[in-house]
Amino acid sequence: MTGIKTMPYKILVAGFQHETNTFAPSKARYENFERGEGFPQLCRGDDLLKLRDVNIPVGGFLRQAQALDFQIVPVIWAGASPSAHVEKDAYERIAGEIIEATRRQKVDAIYLDLHGAMVAEHTDDGEGTLLARLRAVTGDALPIVASLDLHANVTEAMLRHADALTAYRTYPHVDMADTGARAAQLLNLRLQHGRLHQVSRRLPFLIPLNGMCTLLEPAQGFYKRLQALDSAEISLSFAPGFPAADFAECGPVLWGYGTDRDVLEQQVVALYDQLLSEEAQWEVPFLSPDQAVAQAMTIAAKSSRPVVIADTQDNPGAGGDANTTGMIKALLRNGAKNAAVGLIFDPEAVQVAVRAGVGAHIEISLGGQSGVPGDSPLQGCFEVLHLSNGQCHFDGPMMNGMFADVGPVACLGIDGVQIAVSSAKTQMLDRNLFRVAGIQPEDMSILVNKSSVHFRADFSPIAEQILVAKAPGPMVADPSDLPWRNLAPGIRMKPMGPVFQPCQRSKQ
Repeated sequence: MTGIKTMPYKILVAGFQHETNTFAPSKARYENFERGEGFPQLCRGDDLLKLRDVNIPVGGFLRQAQALDFQIVPVIWAGASPSAHVEKDAYERIAGEIIEATRRQKVDAIYLDLHGAMVAEHTDDGEGTLLARLRAVTGDALPIVASLDLHANVTEAMLRHADALTAYRTYPHVDMADTGARAAQLLNLRLQHGRLHQVSRRLPFLIPLNGMCTLLEPAQGFYKRLQALDSAEISLSFAPGFPAADFAECGPVLWGYGTDRDVLEQQVVALYDQLLSEEAQWEVPFLSPDQAVAQAMTIAAKSSRPVVIADTQDNPGAGGDANTTGMIKALLRNGAKNAAVGLIFDPEAVQVAVRAGVGAHIEISLGGQSGVPGDSPLQGCFEVLHLSNGQCHFDGPMMNGMFADVGPVACLGIDGVQIAVSSAKTQMLDRNLFRVAGIQPEDMSILVNKSSVHFRADFSPIAEQILVAKAPGPMVADPSDLPWRNLAPGIRMKPMGPVFQPCQRSKQ
């Protein structure tokens, strides 16, 4: 046991979040972190304390820290929309601030709000590298605890250099602040008890993003069992991983911490055995764009509520650029009416619309800039239906209360389809991102969302049915379709799927 400290514990707090799709077309620059792109904008010092009431991990940590009488030393919080690699300059500037603050400040512990799936230009393991550098400054005695995204690719370096890690248990991520609060409790347990035992297991297969949704089985039941095994002295986590990061430690990991190693190991092994026995259930079916639109039109004809289609392979929350047009073309091809699509990221189209004004008709080529095979711009005559500054607050369960600024927004209409076009990139995870374009989502027959799962948090209450479509896009929904080069040999590239063999893949 550690000694009892009479003064409040002094905790350094920082955040650095990025989910990296190494197959995506665009990298994350420092400017992306400054803007936030669906996350809060980069903030430093006392401005970080303003995140206390936002549903992100650091918000929950700050609230729980107050209850625990921790003294907070706020440093920096930075997050950017998922994309390809974080540029070296951006990584070093943000990580460098955290490391330099650790050198300057005399603290009792460190809390980090991390994602867990960051790949930078110069390191495959962004979080593991940061933690290792912090350890070089602090030594082994100073407690370091971090919260992680459910999609973390948890590495051996992360487990080795952190005293404790805890991950979200919901997807859509409605428990981000709860996870931050759990991290604060874990840190307090570490401070009061001393070092905790750790047990971890790595799964031998990748899981598609859509299969991780905790509103559906098998994820729903698995996380309920995991949570039921938690106690005041046991903390369990499962990260199904982010299956689009081409490095050896990509994939699902189950782990836990506790004061009793035997009990902890029994629980982790039992959960691991369950995951192995249910492997086939983590696979998911997909629809083609035309199949999805045809089904949506049939369902919508008999319903007063919208049918929602996930344009999952162009999800900017997983590395897409939100500018593919396959789903729009499928709506037009099938004659869908009273349909809306959002958000399409095309700043140039917005500027043309702004110059023309509401009510004007403009001839443009919309979207298609990513050069994804099978995708191309949509050439047409669009009516400018609505213009706005693109600013709103999120009212849905995810990021509730957060201020969002996606730049000037235009609603463009063509043949019964309304398209919300933005000047900044973010996934459709809150209904207000449609409303900022003058579209009332509840009044539409069909909604096409550039998202994979997060949209379900705010859209499920209004949806008659939710469909998932595979239109051409950068975020390949089936991980076995990706051109892997660096996975761990022998891992299955999807549940019950083919085994990765580096030599064979390199010949393709």
